[in-house]
Amino acid sequence: MPSPHINRKNMSLKEKGFTRTLALMVTSAAIGGTLQYGYNLAIMNAPTIFIQSFINETFQERWGIQLEVYEVTLIWTVIVSIFSLGGFVGALVAGPMSIRFGRKKTMLLNNVFLLSSSLLALLSRTAKSFEMIIISRIMVGINAGISMNVQPMYFGESAPKDLRGAVSLSSAVFTSFGVVLGQVVGLRELLGSESCWQYLLASNAIPGIIQLLTLPWFPESPRYLLIDCGDKDACLQALQRLQGCDVSKAELDEILEEQNETKGERAKQPWDLFCDRSVRWQLISVAVLSSAMQLCGNDSIYFYASYVFQEAGVSAELIQYVTIGTGMCEFSTCILCNLLIEKLGRKMMLMGGYVLMTGCAIVFTVALSLEHIVNWMPYLSMACLFSYILSFGMGPAGVTGILPTEIFNQTARPAAYMIAGSLMWLNLFVVGMIFPFLVSGLGQYCFVPFGAVCILSAGFIFMVLPETKGKTLPMINREFYHLNCRGEEKMDFEWKQAHYQLGEIHHSTAL
Repeated sequence: MPSPHINRKNMSLKEKGFTRTLALMVTSAAIGGTLQYGYNLAIMNAPTIFIQSFINETFQERWGIQLEVYEVTLIWTVIVSIFSLGGFVGALVAGPMSIRFGRKKTMLLNNVFLLSSSLLALLSRTAKSFEMIIISRIMVGINAGISMNVQPMYFGESAPKDLRGAVSLSSAVFTSFGVVLGQVVGLRELLGSESCWQYLLASNAIPGIIQLLTLPWFPESPRYLLIDCGDKDACLQALQRLQGCDVSKAELDEILEEQNETKGERAKQPWDLFCDRSVRWQLISVAVLSSAMQLCGNDSIYFYASYVFQEAGVSAELIQYVTIGTGMCEFSTCILCNLLIEKLGRKMMLMGGYVLMTGCAIVFTVALSLEHIVNWMPYLSMACLFSYILSFGMGPAGVTGILPTEIFNQTARPAAYMIAGSLMWLNLFVVGMIFPFLVSGLGQYCFVPFGAVCILSAGFIFMVLPETKGKTLPMINREFYHLNCRGEEKMDFEWKQAHYQLGEIHHSTAL
């Protein structure tokens, strides 16, 4: 009979194998997934002047027209912001693609958009076509939009229960890492020079190629294989690969329970949620917070870092190095958020983040107003921007994306993610389009609208959003009860709640 010491040693080796396999799967999926979102946000800052000159030169060669500054700025903002419209399209097609092809195959097929984008960007200078850059940005936006929806789904369905939160939040960590990587690659000493900007725009193909070479070696989502495909053997094999040992009965029972709960129910569409009064305030919460994540202006700092730091009084030679610090701030705080979320709770981190961002916006406005009077004010401005990004990474950046999972049930969750993703990309497009004009029009008051969004968001979270840490779906539904039933027939809602809870009791008794 094996000794307990040997059993413990074998178990330790199995756990290490399981953790290593899961970590490698997460890295492979994310390096060609949400990393692309952050990377493509950041790389557009370095070649701003060079691409604007390229646009002007193209107009002169074709039509002999010398563009005005505002006309060049308008075309440049279209190039930058069209990425968001591509993301909106990607968010809409991510759901159907993930159902038809599966989570893993969707992420692999998604690289078609990425590689097409890279090829267009690479050839745009030779072809003397800024239109190719615009099409390239649409294609890479579609790639990012699909990844931002499918990757969290793939992670949540593949990770074990005790690691699901950390694995899900790794999407935000890789997004911020992509920002830092894009800022470093965009340095003038690397690819951010006048002669290399087309290679910089095409460099996003490298993470995609890495994903194409590595992700096929990892299994499909076990839940997709069993619940969507009905293939129990493939599900068991996938669990065995991910766990590195015999399949845990508890893990398999959880998937079987989910299969039983969704049997006979069709997945809801976004319009179904708009018509369902029992989830009205859950939907409002997701819509408000997904919009606030972009309307707070944090991503605009990456889009237009040169504009922001120039307004703050930073010399042109130092801007590219200061910009890297902004990405490092969000990267470090996303990691910290991953460690603290189960201790402090979702509501506290979200509300605290927006309150701190409001304070930073106020101080930043004061610093910009006094920069010509007090000589050290530019340094205070930079400190405010870094603090703004730190506050965003501590709360909104990491927590917002996991809320639809915790306040919607299995049938409503895909539609909730579709709505949240669509609003996020549309608002990113709006902010990306207006931000340069906001800076030039409002000057030192350019962050006042963002501060207003932050304080209103903090108030909404305080008044409406319940704490979801450690709570089941019925418990969260009871938290939303009074808001959802205001002015309605309460008996109907109570009947739905009782019916839902009886169904849960029935399933647990059957198990």
